[in-house]
Amino acid sequence: MNLSLYLVTDRSLSKGRNLEWIVEQSVKGGVSIVQLREKEASTREFVTLAQNLKKILQPYRVPLIINDRIDIALAVDADGLHIGQNDMPYNIARRLLGPNKIIGISVESIKDIYESNNFDVDYIAISPIFSTPTKTDTITEFGIEGTKEAMKITKHKTIAIGGINISNAKEVIETGVNGISVVSAIMSADNPSEAAKEFIKLQNKKS
Repeated sequence: MNLSLYLVTDRSLSKGRNLEWIVEQSVKGGVSIVQLREKEASTREFVTLAQNLKKILQPYRVPLIINDRIDIALAVDADGLHIGQNDMPYNIARRLLGPNKIIGISVESIKDIYESNNFDVDYIAISPIFSTPTKTDTITEFGIEGTKEAMKITKHKTIAIGGINISNAKEVIETGVNGISVVSAIMSADNPSEAAKEFIKLQNKKS
């Protein structure tokens, strides 16, 4: 599983463009994993989007992760599920999805990271690194120093999420995380493929 550039979708940031088009362009630019996050979609709409993205991503061998909704993940046989601290408990999600699906979990404090070490999750999302308008329900940001501390504690693969853009991604990558997660920096980019390529260039410079 390549976590290097993890795209989280948000249609409200798409500037009215087709979500499927943005996702495919971003994958062509180097996005390695995609999470479909649709808090406002109806169940039927969510299923349709997930089915469409799965068809697009399969030829590129890019995993489709569903945010929060285990019913959607099961309905479309997605590659995995991402859950937050207030979503379905990890052990239940694993039992329902089985051993071969990807499950990631958001950690919002050092305490969450210690607790996540008790689970065999596939990755944790350190959230948020910086404050961001797309994530308003978290209490404090980790920042660069907090991310470095998190990396010393966790036994899992890690992605960093929250307020990451091309101007601050380098210092986030240098904390040692396995990948960075972006939302608006690709979803709102005029050219999603080129935006993804810029992040990949930074990843490739990782010492």
